[in-house]
Amino acid sequence: MSFHEVLFPVDIALNSEGGPTRRTDIVALVSGHEERNSPWAGSRRAFNAGYGVKSIADIEDVIAFFEARHGRLYGFRFRDPFDFKSCRVGQAPAPDDQLIGTGDGAETAFQLVKRYASGAASYARIIKKPVAGSVRVAVEGVEKNEGADFTVDETSGVVHFATPPGAGLSVTAGFLFDTPVRFDTDELRINLAAFEAGDIPSIPLIEVLS
Repeated sequence: MSFHEVLFPVDIALNSEGGPTRRTDIVALVSGHEERNSPWAGSRRAFNAGYGVKSIADIEDVIAFFEARHGRLYGFRFRDPFDFKSCRVGQAPAPDDQLIGTGDGAETAFQLVKRYASGAASYARIIKKPVAGSVRVAVEGVEKNEGADFTVDETSGVVHFATPPGAGLSVTAGFLFDTPVRFDTDELRINLAAFEAGDIPSIPLIEVLS
């Protein structure tokens, strides 16, 4: 995947608009009942960063960022203003926020995930772009030290332990993370007069899945 490990301007991102998208195919039966299926295993996020552009300087920053990414060619990191923590947005990540696996005495690699639960149903989202220095990990409730006990691949979201967690021991983590996205257009059309009159430029972004 063509990807640049660079973060879209956070001050613009935090005022953007967007969120998760699902695809559901619905077939109406003769009886009046429905059959519903989803060809997607998970959700895909889409954003309009234009809502975060507040000044001419912001426009200049976006143009430079767009040109450096060659339009849609290269993906990049984006700080989703609504969903960038392993916990609620108003809280601080803790090492027991998310269960990422159970030790078996041999496995040393564990993928970061974030679970979304409502009632008895839940969805596990793979987290591949953790923020450097933000990952906290615990084994059976005992927090471990990054560097000495574990390392994190910040390009894949995989936690590597120096010593495999024991059989049956829970492995948990808390973290900040970015969403991998790309521009969803190969052209930026920004009208200065319209912008000064209050019109929001369209800067569409789409999550990169791999």
